[in-house]
Amino acid sequence: MPESRSLFADAEEDNLKLAQPLAARMRPQTLSEFIGQHQILGAGKLLRRMIDARRLGSIILYGPPGTGKTTLAHLLAHETGSQLRMVSAVTSGVKELREVLSWARDIVTTGGARPVLFVDEIHRFSKSQQDALLPDVEEGVVALIGATTSNPYFAVNGALLSRSQLFGLESLTPDEIRSLIQRALTDRERGLGDVSPQVDEDAIAYLSEACEGDARRALSTLEIAVRSSGHKNPTVTRETIVESIGSRLSGYDATGDDHYDLASALIKSIRGSDADASVYWLARMLEGGEDIRFLCRRLVILASEDIGNADPTALTIAVSAMQACEFVGLPESQLTLSQTVAYLALAPKSNAATAAISAARKDVREKQVVPVPKHLRCAHYGGAKSLGHGEGYQYSHDAEEGIAAQEYLGVDRKYYEPVDRGFEQTLRARMDEIRQRLGK
Repeated sequence: MPESRSLFADAEEDNLKLAQPLAARMRPQTLSEFIGQHQILGAGKLLRRMIDARRLGSIILYGPPGTGKTTLAHLLAHETGSQLRMVSAVTSGVKELREVLSWARDIVTTGGARPVLFVDEIHRFSKSQQDALLPDVEEGVVALIGATTSNPYFAVNGALLSRSQLFGLESLTPDEIRSLIQRALTDRERGLGDVSPQVDEDAIAYLSEACEGDARRALSTLEIAVRSSGHKNPTVTRETIVESIGSRLSGYDATGDDHYDLASALIKSIRGSDADASVYWLARMLEGGEDIRFLCRRLVILASEDIGNADPTALTIAVSAMQACEFVGLPESQLTLSQTVAYLALAPKSNAATAAISAARKDVREKQVVPVPKHLRCAHYGGAKSLGHGEGYQYSHDAEEGIAAQEYLGVDRKYYEPVDRGFEQTLRARMDEIRQRLGK
């Protein structure tokens, strides 16, 4: 009877393996099989030293999808001889977390080696869930391995972050992806070697580049291409790979690092007056499904922040684009956005208005508050005259060229300094003349 159960168990295990996608079957079983990430796993690197010492502590692995965070967590536990329990921040609550921590404490108190708790997508844990980890992490009851695709400095509780070592995983290079593909094509037990696929060299080259360094996506695409091309000796061409990979930007996270990094690249390219780069980053965000309202808000802000009065029309165009995009919607609003981004990129730049309000607000916060001069105070209420409010005020429209030479601030301070570009050249000349009239 025990033998019968064993046969059934073996059959069930084989069936489960057959049901696994290629990316799961090809997951490295030892650290020596792990490809890439030499910046954290190379000889003499901190993580490598922690492994060799068989003492992990608590670590946070962060990086793009498909770089091997989950795989590395399992390998770290294996290499250090630790038991591993895995929870997902998407499906697990505080109750389940406390149960796992209780399990870990039981192991440690009975003399066992400190186990590893792997929390996938740790950035999705609430603050209370992350706080629940702190006592056991501090006491060394459990070695925490958290994985996240988000910037840990934004996504992970500061208290937990300070108690962990951070290791950044990078997207795999095309050569590293190619190595994975070749391994999957020749491995008869876990890979596709049993069907002897014939994959064109240019198909491999395209997939190595097009998967954007995502090993999981590369292997998933390869499996679809091979399995859809026949059961025995299938032939896979570049066109087959193109059809199998789908949208190259399907992994774009409009709320995570992609969102902020691409927005930063777009703004900095417009500020730097590179229209080509600006349109490219715009295209990346649109292809990824970015919210056009967010794009429009950023462009309106930039029109004042980085262009200002060097080209006052820029703000009008940005606001018009915002209204047009709201009215038209995608896909046609991409034309409006492209027109606007190109104009803003090529417009003369000035941050004089930005610098002016920043300096003035800093003075308001840090220096003695300047009282409103009496002649500028409101005189349109009973009793104002007896207080001297408005007394001596000169009406500017009655003065020569509409400029009344009187004090408007009460202290000698200068905030707005137009640059010698675009329309601000004209404003600078006029400001110099006005300041001379005002005796400033």
